Amino acid sequence: MRIGLKSRMKDNEADEKYMRMALEEAQKAGQGGEIPVGAVLLKGNRVLAKDHNRCIQLNDPTAHAEILVLRKGGESLRNYRLTETVMYVTTEPCPMCVSAMVHGRIQRLVYGTLEPKFGAVESKFRLLDDDGLNHKVSVDRGVLEKECGEILKTFFKERRKEKVRSSEFRVRR
Repeated sequence: MRIGLKSRMKDNEADEKYMRMALEEAQKAGQGGEIPVGAVLLKGNRVLAKDHNRCIQLNDPTAHAEILVLRKGGESLRNYRLTETVMYVTTEPCPMCVSAMVHGRIQRLVYGTLEPKFGAVESKFRLLDDDGLNHKVSVDRGVLEKECGEILKTFFKERRKEKVRSSEFRVRR
């Protein structure tokens, strides 16, 4: 029994370590005016890739953090199949990203907070529950959930303030 508990504690520590890396990436996204989502792709103890949302920077609607790390991971492994990998993402992935994870055959998805408007794991859609998929991704949610949720809340709160200020400026002119 103790071995199992130690193993889980070790997994929790590792999950938090890599989620903190994803949070650092999310911070970079927010600083660049992007929605603050970060992701890390791991194989064993090796970080294959880490990135953040860069849709605006790259003028690419598919440049979500998850997609970017899947692409880098494929390049690193020289294979589009990313078997035995773990994806850490600060926010519940959208349908596009979940589908890409299934196609890439990642083994496990770990995410921090729910995305009620477009989350495709459990919030809005439940794509990974579909028995018709040819690959199953195991999922763990809630790692550093508070921190992951807070970065999004702060970003959108600031964004709303900026919109109010810019609309006030337009009215005064």
